[in-house]
Amino acid sequence: MPSYAVFGASRGIGLEFVRQFAEDKDNQVFAVVRSPNNSPLLAEAIKTLKHNNVQIVKGDLADVTSIKEAAAEIGNVTGGSLDYLINNGAYIYTEGVALSLPDYPSEKLLEDDLLNTYRTNVVGVVHAINAFLPLLRKSAIKKVITLSTGLADPDVIIRSGFTVNPAYAISKAAVNLVVAQYAGRLQEEGFTFISLSPGLVNTATAPPTPEQITAYQDTVNKLKKHSPHWDGVPLTPEQSVKYMRQVIDKVGPKDSGASLSQFGNKQWL
Repeated sequence: MPSYAVFGASRGIGLEFVRQFAEDKDNQVFAVVRSPNNSPLLAEAIKTLKHNNVQIVKGDLADVTSIKEAAAEIGNVTGGSLDYLINNGAYIYTEGVALSLPDYPSEKLLEDDLLNTYRTNVVGVVHAINAFLPLLRKSAIKKVITLSTGLADPDVIIRSGFTVNPAYAISKAAVNLVVAQYAGRLQEEGFTFISLSPGLVNTATAPPTPEQITAYQDTVNKLKKHSPHWDGVPLTPEQSVKYMRQVIDKVGPKDSGASLSQFGNKQWL
């Protein structure tokens, strides 16, 4: 009975991971969320599942105590093991989405964005991996998948000129190195650590505003400078997770430490 713990499972990509993993009745799926009592999309999705194989667990990447408690709770259910850890949760400062590093209105706002993003997206991931290592060590599979982004690739930034939302991109570049650190440290134990980009995914739950449409078109125009083959159409969460699951199934210890796209290579779009 393969077991999966998915952080950031309340909506979007994390929720779609839960949906797709739960399609197999033999899977044990743990949806790890900050607020189990305030995750309506997850609660509604669980009602529609064919199998009763999803358990909601409280866990916040910004709170190491809650991460440890989540690991303990999951270990109690599985008998002390875990096959797959999916680090999907992330912090994004919404006001920073439209800003580049020189454009923040104050040094404090810039510093807060960088530090808050790093605390969750990097330190939180380290805490999660450390907390779940004892469970993962008892698995024959030992796969740790941390979601990243093609925007963590310096070549994408330089060629496209896409420099907004810098704290997020910087944190994901750092988390790619976190993945490499674990891969190097645990390579003799049969682990597979991968940072995996989902591609550009439409996770919106409401129709876009005119301003959002304009901003997205600007994003498309810039990213096409790096990836002219791209059609500019975002993936749905369902499409993205299907692609990523193919990569997750394929990779093994020989690939540990790699940073890959949803296609299993460096084609980010």
